Amino acid sequence: MTHSDDSWRARLRTDQPHSARVWNYLLGGKDHYPVDSSAGELILQNFPQIAAIARQQRAFLKRAVRFLTAEAGIRQFLDIGTGLPTADNTHEVAQRIAPDSRVVYVDNDPIVLAHAEALLRSTPEGACAYIDADARDTGRILARAADTLDFTRPVGLIMLGIMGQLPDSEEPGRVVKEFVDALPSGSYVALSDGTDTSEGLRTAIAAYNSQSANSYHLRSPEQIGSFLGGLRLVEPGLVRTAQWRPDQEAAGIDPEDDHAVSAVAVKE
Repeated sequence: MTHSDDSWRARLRTDQPHSARVWNYLLGGKDHYPVDSSAGELILQNFPQIAAIARQQRAFLKRAVRFLTAEAGIRQFLDIGTGLPTADNTHEVAQRIAPDSRVVYVDNDPIVLAHAEALLRSTPEGACAYIDADARDTGRILARAADTLDFTRPVGLIMLGIMGQLPDSEEPGRVVKEFVDALPSGSYVALSDGTDTSEGLRTAIAAYNSQSANSYHLRSPEQIGSFLGGLRLVEPGLVRTAQWRPDQEAAGIDPEDDHAVSAVAVKE
């Protein structure tokens, strides 16, 4: 995939930190620029536990997708705010269990778009697609996703760290509701976001927001949980990320350092 379009180059903005690239740095990846690693180091200086939170969110993705595929029988996934490809992306986890799983990824970060090929390596039985769109553009996303997903059958909606990208003025709860309203009964939502429960994390995010091309908005666990209003939470409900159906990978984090919450909920 080549990108010669000047508008795409303008979106890349290598002079300012970008959330997907900073997150990649915190996860130990290589797809970032010096400005992103500098922002990552600034966050780490203020809140060293941020790297553990980043790893825990990826680990939650794997646990949630395994649950949705193996236990809930979901075979279709809409992953909003995909981030940069890494090990065990949604389609890889799902298709290991059910090769016929179909996955649509959505992100509007140009560097994610540049690496989209890695997200499209589906099994022959299944399918993968990528949509370059902002999460707030729900109508366009749903229309494009319908080319790959059958919205008369249950879908697993994945929204990890994406609501924190939207300020309250953008009505993140409305965005979630618009997606959920388009899904049939039996669909699930997996959601995770950082909480405002640590002074160190609040300081780190404020420093990041002061220089980044986009900002992150920490919220209380209660506010994050409200995005799943009207849905039935799957056990153990809305909990700290490492405590959601923990496996061996989740066991190594001190719960006191886990300032993010996660949940999986079903539309009945």
